[in-house]
Amino acid sequence: MEAFERNFREHGEVGAAVAIYLDGEPVIDLWSGIADPVSGKPWDRETALTIFSAGKGLAAACLHVLIDRGLLDLDAPIARYWPEFAANGKGEATVALAMSHQLGLPLWQSEVPPGGLLGWELATRMLAQEPLIWEPGTVHGYHGIAIGFLWGELVHRITGMSIGEFAQQEIAGPLGAEIWFGLPEEEESRVATLIPAEPDSSAPMIAKIIAEPDWIGGKMATNVGDLFAPEMLNARAFRAAELPAAGGVATARGLARLYAPLSVGGSLDGVRLVGPEALPLMRNTRSASACDSMLRIATAFSYGFGKSWGRRQDGAGSYAILGEQAFGAVGMGGSIGFADEQARMSFGYVMNRLGPGVALNERGQSLVDAAYRAVGFTSDASGVWVR
Repeated sequence: MEAFERNFREHGEVGAAVAIYLDGEPVIDLWSGIADPVSGKPWDRETALTIFSAGKGLAAACLHVLIDRGLLDLDAPIARYWPEFAANGKGEATVALAMSHQLGLPLWQSEVPPGGLLGWELATRMLAQEPLIWEPGTVHGYHGIAIGFLWGELVHRITGMSIGEFAQQEIAGPLGAEIWFGLPEEEESRVATLIPAEPDSSAPMIAKIIAEPDWIGGKMATNVGDLFAPEMLNARAFRAAELPAAGGVATARGLARLYAPLSVGGSLDGVRLVGPEALPLMRNTRSASACDSMLRIATAFSYGFGKSWGRRQDGAGSYAILGEQAFGAVGMGGSIGFADEQARMSFGYVMNRLGPGVALNERGQSLVDAAYRAVGFTSDASGVWVR
């Protein structure tokens, strides 16, 4: 895959991997570069790393498995499953609005203490007491880290398992997908060292924070205790915590494997993840805006998954241009996983040099573009890949 090699030659890639499935079969599994710049440890087939919000795809898959089994109702109030969530006027807020980023609970308004998001009980107890910022369904705005705790607590209340346990027992384990919420200590030796992104004051979200320090979207990014402190970036404590919306750990192969059944009807190699009737819920756009109220970029969501985002001209970290039928999740710095039923393709990309912003940059996008070209897609006037 020439685009993968070009990223190292021309775009400063340090260590990375990309994996692709077509028709439920692995066709690309590439890795190269350095996993740890200090020791010089090379990236190998087993290298895994934190993928930030790209882990939301696994969290969303957990909810869809419960929906598929009749255990979770999209139209039900969240409080049906989590009674304490009804506090402060949230009693009628539905699962559907929580899964399409329209709920109105994108952050904690009360101050999150240091370490507050590394422990599940405190984070969810605080979240249950929070009031809504907007009337559910009236505003489109990315629910960053808080939504992972909400989704995860739904899994816990319904199954009795943590979302990390459920993900391993019901999804990652049966599929053989290398992806975790709460990385087991015995897997630590395979972890790559993350390299922070260079500050970019021109990024839409950063520019807004600088211009308006009290903007609520900025608080979403900063009121997280010490979760994003520099010393946490490569800390074992971060990887060990179950952070469904911010701290998944995966290989590129694991991401592609996770999405592979969703690209071919819901099952793979004898493992049924969901039935075919679940796929429109994952695929069809439920909410979209040219200016997301929390990110200040164009975003679109199905139930639980991101769709094709933004425009290439909006700058690195502001877009993730996919096929019109694709759905997945992109992570801060540029990792991504997605499925595309029309292309019958699933895709995973991870790297250790983080890019600016919350979405793709030229490295990841060039690989997505190459994959779509290879299966006969073309880019339309809006940039979306179509057949």
